[in-house]
Amino acid sequence: MRPASALPTVKRMSGMDARDAELKKELNATLQARRELGEEYESALVDSFLEKVDQRIDGAVERRVRRQVAEQQMVVARDSRSSQPTDSWGERFGFGIVSLVLAVPLSAIGGGVAGLPGLLVAWAGIVGVNVFQAARVNPGLFGRRRKPNQDSDWED
Repeated sequence: MRPASALPTVKRMSGMDARDAELKKELNATLQARRELGEEYESALVDSFLEKVDQRIDGAVERRVRRQVAEQQMVVARDSRSSQPTDSWGERFGFGIVSLVLAVPLSAIGGGVAGLPGLLVAWAGIVGVNVFQAARVNPGLFGRRRKPNQDSDWED
């Protein structure tokens, strides 16, 4: 039988994390009860303390899992919202028709007033408006493309 002074205390245990004060109190109470009750109750005291530690670990794991599931659900919800088109096919078709219909008089005015430079400016404006519309409908259309092997784990 070891003397009570040789029993481990929280101060002597290097693996104990001091962040959890309640668990620290539980361990001190368990060690004090061990000193008072003797070795015959040691296994029951250790089992009781380990059950409390298991409950604490289970609670922490459950919170982390719930948090990760909630984060994944938020990511999925955000992706599903952003992947939906902002306008319908009819809207895009209508914009294309209006763009072509307006291109005829704009070309005539630009070419009649300023000649070839006026015609080029009119068509640059038409192309600019259509590019802007395409970028609005498809935000990733003109973004940087990823290299094919960017996420690959293979070494060359």
